[in-house]
Amino acid sequence: MAAAKKPKPTPGGRIQVNDGVNMPEFPDLPIGGWTGTVLETTGSGSKMKVILEWDDACLAAMPAEFKEQCESQGLMYSMACLTSADVTPVDA
Repeated sequence: MAAAKKPKPTPGGRIQVNDGVNMPEFPDLPIGGWTGTVLETTGSGSKMKVILEWDDACLAAMPAEFKEQCESQGLMYSMACLTSADVTPVDA
């Protein structure tokens, strides 16, 4: 019997970051369990990238130091780009 396919992230869908994933631009920041909404996907298969916006709960819980580092580097802390392997779609 074939294994069930993992659902793919789709624009407008909600995701949760898988355990063990760190923020790409800040490798010392674990983001497993963070949740957000998919804005866009690019690529396909194992090369799919997911552009997402963090939800209000994540924004409120983010470390202030992370927000400050993002702002000082001209990055938007409210968004991220992860691989599809790093996230799992969740029910709203």
